[in-house]
Amino acid sequence: MRKKIIAANWKMYKTPAEAREFMEKFVPLVAGHERDEIVICPPYVDIAAVVDGAKGTNIKVGAQDVYWEKEGAYTGQISPAMVVGAGCEFVIIGHSERRQYFGETDDTVNRRLEVALEAGLRPILCVGEVLEEREANITEDVLRRQCSRAFRGIGSNKAAKLSIAYEPVWAIGTGKTATPKIAADAHSIIREEAAHAFGGEFAQKLRILYGGSVKPENASELMAQEEIDGALVGGASLKPDSFAKIVKW
Repeated sequence: MRKKIIAANWKMYKTPAEAREFMEKFVPLVAGHERDEIVICPPYVDIAAVVDGAKGTNIKVGAQDVYWEKEGAYTGQISPAMVVGAGCEFVIIGHSERRQYFGETDDTVNRRLEVALEAGLRPILCVGEVLEEREANITEDVLRRQCSRAFRGIGSNKAAKLSIAYEPVWAIGTGKTATPKIAADAHSIIREEAAHAFGGEFAQKLRILYGGSVKPENASELMAQEEIDGALVGGASLKPDSFAKIVKW
């Protein structure tokens, strides 16, 4: 059995003070929970507060993005070494909102993924189709393209810390959720691409998360699917009690 990852993506929410308050309430709610890995990915300015709040617990911290250069005149960017130095173990790469609003491409995702792995981070690579692509019946083509380009030039040894999150973009923030079968079918396609790139043994160990309006009400049904190895949670991760219920699905 692959140990599930339940990851919170706070997006652009919470000040450092609000992050500290969240951790004070959330930590007792999941104390002793060992079944799943718990990861919180706050905005950069909140990382210190979350790292501090997670001390002495099994809660891991991640960043929401990373740049591919080690340092330089890149105002506003954050390097892998900075992310690691801040206390992060995980990093989200290629989130649909980065692709939609900030010009992220399959090629820049590949560059970010490569440097994150080199820095020893554990990337959560996001892939998924928009509504128009699903309605055009090209979901499989989209997923295979996104995966193959993201994996380009990355060896199986280097990719060992990789996880993938399937995000049906049409389900993010809309209240719509892919049926467990839709999610499981997409995860199977992603696992096939991982097997092609890194080998069958790697693909069987690869954890593939579902991210698309995961809520306390649907977490158990989704997590019961054999192909779903965890969740990347957006809005429902912003309240301690809500996220704790998902963790304890």
